[in-house]
Amino acid sequence: MLDVRHVAPWLFPLFVSACTTFHPSPLPTAPNLARSPALKVPITEFNLPGIKPHPFNPTNGLDETTVMTLAVVNNPDLKAQRLQAGVARAQVLETGLLPDPVVSGGLSKSTSITGYNVGLSEDLKALITRGAAKAAAQAHQRQVNLEILWQEWQVAEQARELFIQERADAELQGLLTTNTDLLSNQYRQNQAALERNNMTAGAVMADFAALTSAQTQLRQTELQLNQTRHALNQLLGLKPDTRLRLLGGRGVKALSAKAFQSAVAALPHRRADLLALRAGYESQEQLLREAILAQFPSMSAGVQRSKSAEEGVYSSGFTVNITLPLFNRNRGQIAIQRATRAVLYQTYQARLDQAAGQAHQVWQATRIMTRQLENLAPSLPSLEQAAKAAERSYRQGNLALDSYVTQESNFLTQQAAAVQLRTSLQLAESALLTLLGLPPSKG
Repeated sequence: MLDVRHVAPWLFPLFVSACTTFHPSPLPTAPNLARSPALKVPITEFNLPGIKPHPFNPTNGLDETTVMTLAVVNNPDLKAQRLQAGVARAQVLETGLLPDPVVSGGLSKSTSITGYNVGLSEDLKALITRGAAKAAAQAHQRQVNLEILWQEWQVAEQARELFIQERADAELQGLLTTNTDLLSNQYRQNQAALERNNMTAGAVMADFAALTSAQTQLRQTELQLNQTRHALNQLLGLKPDTRLRLLGGRGVKALSAKAFQSAVAALPHRRADLLALRAGYESQEQLLREAILAQFPSMSAGVQRSKSAEEGVYSSGFTVNITLPLFNRNRGQIAIQRATRAVLYQTYQARLDQAAGQAHQVWQATRIMTRQLENLAPSLPSLEQAAKAAERSYRQGNLALDSYVTQESNFLTQQAAAVQLRTSLQLAESALLTLLGLPPSKG
């Protein structure tokens, strides 16, 4: 016989033992940035597809692969993104859990008898939809993992672009500094010649205009270099004033037409964001299936034990509750899930179209810049020889200052143009790998 007086004392410790305690987690009050580059995980455990484990020794300088590795491992935004995987795993756990049983009870009293009723029931409808809900959560978990992978690829690509840009800015700054010093010296000497009436004012004004233009380019390059260095430090999770020593050359090779077409054809099966959208679409299909299953009558079943307050008679029985599908039939949720599936379908198609279009545009740009660089490169050796010959003649007193500066400045200007064009080509070739979903170390 069940005595209702013992029900509450029995249930209370059960409820308490099933509860999870709460521990506050205050937000940080200071930046968590490193002073120098360091790997937070062993290099043997690094497993980003497309980047192989690479020897790491920051005292020797950082090459392109090391910078990409550090960015993926230590980037603060990626650390937050990876925590989303834990949320997705928790959702899979939630959908796999069986619904808790429901305990119901009540008391009634007559002049001489105290009655009660106690029931235990379970929602059977949740068991019907459990399979679809769990499949949807598992597909969503794959989507989250693929979205994180896509973010890792993009961070690796951004790190490589900043690596290329910083080295180019430093080289360009050196060329522009040399050119500015050269033009500044010419302006000072010609200004002095003007004061002695040995130079026209128009020539000096032309020298001043050339110097001003060169100084403007130098200032812009200095600001660009400062911005690039800070962006790279931020990407690597380093303090803003950290100075990195970058070394090594470019690591990306041009794609042939055949390789490009093959990569475009394989986009849906390789690019991580497209695979994530496919997983999201699969998850939505399962949610639609769950909504369709939920249109069937909601039903719960259980057992009941009671004592009559009028006669003191004990009784036991089986209870079933069924919701009649007359008006709702879950039609609203089915319509919502179908409309959502249609949106995801079109979103995937639009992303695939955009990916192919962007990849083709960048690939064509690499071909154009390659041709331009090939046209520019042959003129550099002859300009260099002319500049050296002009310098020798000037030192020997056989050439006027203006003629020497013109030759030297032309060479430096063409060198700077080549650096800028080569950098743009390297950045485009690097971006193309990500657009095509090719591994970061494909080059």
